[in-house]
Amino acid sequence: MNAMHVEMGEIENEPVRPKITDAKGILQQNREFLDFFWDIAKPEQEIRLKAIENLIQYLKTSEKTDELTYTLKRLVDGLAHTREAARPGFSLALGQVLSVFEEVPLRTAFDQIKEKHNLAKVKKKLIRNAAFGNFFGVLALSQSTRLPKEPQVVLECVQLLQSLSQYREHLRDLPRKTMVDILSETSEEVFEEVLLGALQTDLSSAFSTPEQLQLLLVAMQRFPQVLKPKKLKKLLGTSTIITMDNIPKLTDVLKMAARSVKKDRLLPAVALDLLQISLREDNFELFWRETIINGMLKDQPGPTHYLSYRLLGSALPLLTLAQLKQVLNGEVMRAYGEHVVSAQLPDRFKFAPEMETYVGDFLQGCDDPEKQLAVMVAFSLLTNQGYPVVPSFWRVVQHLQPTALQSYVDWLKDMFLNPRLDSCLDFSTRRQKENQEGGVQRENCIFRLRKWIIPRLTSIAENNQVKREEALVMDVARFVFFHAFFNAKKATPDILETEATLSVPLDEKTRAIVINSFFGLLQHINHLPLLGDSPEVAARNQRHVQGVMADGSMWIFCLVRYADSLLNQPKYAQSTQPFSPEQRQAWDSMLASVGTLMKKSKKGQTPETSAFQQLFLLVGIHLFKAPEDLVDLMQDLQNCMEKAQEKKSKKKKAVTGSAAAGEEEPHWAEVVVDILLSLLSQPSRHIRHVCRTVFSNICPHVTARALTAILDVLDPDKDEEDSAIVVTDDTDSDKIKKKDKKKKGEDDEDDEEMNEEESDASDDDSDEGEDEAMEEGGEVDQNFRIELMKVLQNQGAVATKVDGSDDDELDDEAMMKLDGSIASLFLEQKKKMQAKKDEKDKLKKEKTLVRDFKIKVLDLVEVFLARQGSSPLVLGMVEPLLSVIESGMSSESDQQEQDFLRKAADIFKNQLCRAKQYCKTVGDRQGELHDLLEKLMTKTQKLSDSSVSLYFFSASLYLVKVLRGGVPGASADSKTTLSTEEVLCVNLLVTAVEHITTGVREHQQSQASAMVLRGLQSREVQQLLAGDPWAGLLQQAVGRVAASLETVVETGKNKVVQEKLVKALELGLFLVKTVNQQKLSVDLEPLKKVLQSMREVLGFRKTGQMEDTYWAVMKHFGVIKPKRDRTRKTKEDQAEPTAPKKKKGFLPETKKRKNRKKQLPVSEQGAADANTVPLGKPEGGKNQKQEETARRDTWTGSDQEGQDDTACRQTEGRRGRIKWTI
Repeated sequence: MNAMHVEMGEIENEPVRPKITDAKGILQQNREFLDFFWDIAKPEQEIRLKAIENLIQYLKTSEKTDELTYTLKRLVDGLAHTREAARPGFSLALGQVLSVFEEVPLRTAFDQIKEKHNLAKVKKKLIRNAAFGNFFGVLALSQSTRLPKEPQVVLECVQLLQSLSQYREHLRDLPRKTMVDILSETSEEVFEEVLLGALQTDLSSAFSTPEQLQLLLVAMQRFPQVLKPKKLKKLLGTSTIITMDNIPKLTDVLKMAARSVKKDRLLPAVALDLLQISLREDNFELFWRETIINGMLKDQPGPTHYLSYRLLGSALPLLTLAQLKQVLNGEVMRAYGEHVVSAQLPDRFKFAPEMETYVGDFLQGCDDPEKQLAVMVAFSLLTNQGYPVVPSFWRVVQHLQPTALQSYVDWLKDMFLNPRLDSCLDFSTRRQKENQEGGVQRENCIFRLRKWIIPRLTSIAENNQVKREEALVMDVARFVFFHAFFNAKKATPDILETEATLSVPLDEKTRAIVINSFFGLLQHINHLPLLGDSPEVAARNQRHVQGVMADGSMWIFCLVRYADSLLNQPKYAQSTQPFSPEQRQAWDSMLASVGTLMKKSKKGQTPETSAFQQLFLLVGIHLFKAPEDLVDLMQDLQNCMEKAQEKKSKKKKAVTGSAAAGEEEPHWAEVVVDILLSLLSQPSRHIRHVCRTVFSNICPHVTARALTAILDVLDPDKDEEDSAIVVTDDTDSDKIKKKDKKKKGEDDEDDEEMNEEESDASDDDSDEGEDEAMEEGGEVDQNFRIELMKVLQNQGAVATKVDGSDDDELDDEAMMKLDGSIASLFLEQKKKMQAKKDEKDKLKKEKTLVRDFKIKVLDLVEVFLARQGSSPLVLGMVEPLLSVIESGMSSESDQQEQDFLRKAADIFKNQLCRAKQYCKTVGDRQGELHDLLEKLMTKTQKLSDSSVSLYFFSASLYLVKVLRGGVPGASADSKTTLSTEEVLCVNLLVTAVEHITTGVREHQQSQASAMVLRGLQSREVQQLLAGDPWAGLLQQAVGRVAASLETVVETGKNKVVQEKLVKALELGLFLVKTVNQQKLSVDLEPLKKVLQSMREVLGFRKTGQMEDTYWAVMKHFGVIKPKRDRTRKTKEDQAEPTAPKKKKGFLPETKKRKNRKKQLPVSEQGAADANTVPLGKPEGGKNQKQEETARRDTWTGSDQEGQDDTACRQTEGRRGRIKWTI
């Protein structure tokens, strides 16, 4: 009993657990009740919240009053929990309990908090926990929503929070923030009668810290009738907050607040409160000018600047229109612009996303179009040497109201026509000022501004999130088209673009940008859905109607009509590149053809009509860009349309005998394909999209010759001059490509131009171009060496064997002559080397153009396979695509080549071989397909690259599928009809099975396993070899897999061996599973024996792909993976001596240092004393670290066996001294 009393006393005196009066009854009666408190202390938030909810629910249904008392005591104790995550949980739980159970007085809870966490009585090391206990206790009372009802408790809570302010190193500004929260919930009467006196000191020293200032500002906003100007005069000495005398104090407080939220990256509440007070006191201009501009911005860029930017963004909804214009045209905006430019360097903080959020929120919540327009214009006028710092594609535009959007578009157009640089808030960075000593040129600023305006206009028309109408989109398109190809001569109301002229003419660079922007816009509106919010528009958009307006007319056709009106009024609009008579005739014929096609389409729209209409409009609009190149193309298109119409009329009239005459001339579809190939050589996304659409419409009419023309472009065996068509012969297209690349580079460098730090490096690199040209010549040309020796010998600078002359005999005149000859020779050699380099670059560019052209042509192949996958013409694509893949695998591997190869392989594998629709009507081509199948499988066996052979194998399976689907009654008598395919497929699989063990390299063996697995998984192969051939093939594969696995002795870190093992195990898994499922008579015993022996050799105890596959196979043999023994070794097991493992690179035992302090057995002590002198007393019971420490100053070496006949060399070193004993 005494022992029991002692143990109970120890439990009660244990410091970790609080003393519980009724512990025995609660602990024994309800364990579930106590688990709630354990869950509240857990770090997972979800568990804490769930525990609080369950605790409240439990207490509601409980009939025991002592449980509520215990709950209150336990929660108060947990407020000072040592685990940081537990304190908020207990505080929230206490607040919820006090809110639900109003019978518990707040005074009782508050007294328990003060008594439990008394800072005067707690030990010094527990002061931090006690301070948190008091704070979270007051926070719990505040969260109970009952605090305003008990004024005296409110007062004591505020006093307690004031006393906690001295523990700022632990609580930071949390007490002050809690006081602000309490004030926001307190009534005016309670504040005036109870709290005002207690807060007198804090309110009087409001300009000392951000927390005290915020407390005053919140009190002023919450209780304006209490804190009147007279009261403020008594507290602060001034009747208002924003005064010239208070400006320095306010600036210091804001700087403190900015540094306090440096890591949080948010706007301090005190800053926004100050802004609102300045607006209320009508002193906003004073506050902004003196506190922000002359105060915060005077510091180095950092937290104070970021606070100014955040305050600017937060102030947008609070300011009037005049105040907005004043703020957005001031120094804060200029500083923000400089930050945006300098922050483009990597690893720098970027404020632009935050500002975009501020502006977006303002525009979304603002109903005044004038304010919206003022903000958009102000940010557009913030420029760096003419170029605005906001991106040309700015997502905030989507929040503009239609009125403000139209006004903003009109302002952009006006700024393009009349650039007013004086209205811009322009700036230059320090580096830009250093690099431009002569100042910024006005022409360059105008160019940069216009280069930004045009993409901004097109982005508004292209952005589907913007609330735009058809009139706005057409207005932008007309404006861009007019200034891309025309100049206004005289104003006319019929052409609105002529009413405003350019104050500064467009230069060539700007016009090139406008031209490319127009065709980019044309690409977008060509598949633009219907605009509007009406139900009719929504219904038509569900049918994916694109590229047309509400009245049914196409966008591109409206632009063509507008262009025709400009051409017909040369008095008012002058073309920058006037059409020649031939080009104008092509234009007029295009309009006539389009008109004819539109009349026919009204009767009934056909794919051919739509295709020709789109082609005519496309070529017509591109006449303005490259008229010389497209005139002949337009004529071919006219002839092609006429032939297509003639063929239709002949079919209707059933005219016979015209076939022979028709064969003499190419089919109209072939001409269209040639036109499409010519158009694809143009570097335009719009042309590429239209060509895909047009070819999709004419796919049913494509002939074998037309398809051959497409495949000839992709054929790697053909000369590039024959395959590239327009690309290699047309130099203008190359120029266009270069111009597009140049423009693209300029667009990509828009941001870099604002940041000149990177442009300097490119200037320095350009100076070294000439030296690099000499170095790239490689080895010295022997002809150049001979010519140099001749010059030296002719001038007598090199001694010859005949006369034995010396170069010292040359006079000054001869030396000058020699220098001139050598200089001219080197100059000529440099020109030759530069010519070679230019030729090499030219060939490289041509190759890039050809490859890009072929990638576009693959679009046509993909479209044909998608639309006409069941056509017999598809069979002619097998060999050309295989040759493209085979050639790509063996050629150079630059990025463009990889993209081309990847796309070709994807089309071949997914669009051709795995297509759901395939040719089932081979007709009289069975013999041809049999020969092709045999040819492919014969070549497959000879290929050295296993990855290429997989594609050939897929092609063979595709042909087998076609032959089976193309023969009537193939399912009934397939064994007699398809004997040829059966033999070939079996031969191919047998060859692949043999290569599992006979492959020259292990990588080839693994690829053979993968190929066999892919072939055996094919449904066509399983149906083709049903019965005994199937079982025999599986038996042969099992034997080969077993033989392959027998050769694997150790995997180690050899990835090739691991790959071989994984592929063989995957094939083995398929074989075992298939044999068991189909119950075939296949002997799996050899494979089982090999796998069991591998387990003994390799172990397979870890986890990974190889181990998981092995145990998946063994599972089918009834062997389950053993579980790992996770029991820890005992000390006795760990103490058992183990044989030391010799490691590579370590010292032998004879060279290792020995611990001389360690005691030796008695039999060995004498031998040790005879050879060594002990340096200290032996110590026992040391761990390994202590032994290592004991070895630091003493080390000896002796033979491991201590042989008597061998001389023993010992070394003894201490502090650098070495003693040798032999």
